[in-house]
Amino acid sequence: MSATQLAVLARTSDPHTMLRRFLALDAAVTGVNGLVYLLGSGPVGRFLGVDSGLLLGLGAFLVAYGVVVGVLASRGRPRALAVRAVVEANLLWAAVSCAALGLWLSPSTAGAVWTVLQAITVAGFALLQYAALKNRQGSSE
Repeated sequence: MSATQLAVLARTSDPHTMLRRFLALDAAVTGVNGLVYLLGSGPVGRFLGVDSGLLLGLGAFLVAYGVVVGVLASRGRPRALAVRAVVEANLLWAAVSCAALGLWLSPSTAGAVWTVLQAITVAGFALLQYAALKNRQGSSE
């Protein structure tokens, strides 16, 4: 992805702001998703065809992860190592989500579609964050 395309998506050409915005978007989406799982584990679990206990655990994890990514996004210059850790965690989440569909989950159709869509979204965050990090490093911090 070119620096111009990233700048359009982030609505800024400043590499530090660009990276922080992609991290903040990830934190917000992850946190809201976690809260939905925590607060609505019963009905959401029934709709998705997933155990409510699993959703409670995932919800707690996602809220905590969202807070950590949000704190990272609030830094003026997020450390490259921390950003790489977020990118790798997001890619791992996407891979495990897809593997779970084939190996141990038996969700409803809505649950299967949701699992794939959230995996694609999380992988997209990882790619945007990685590209923004590379762009920042290329701009000679």
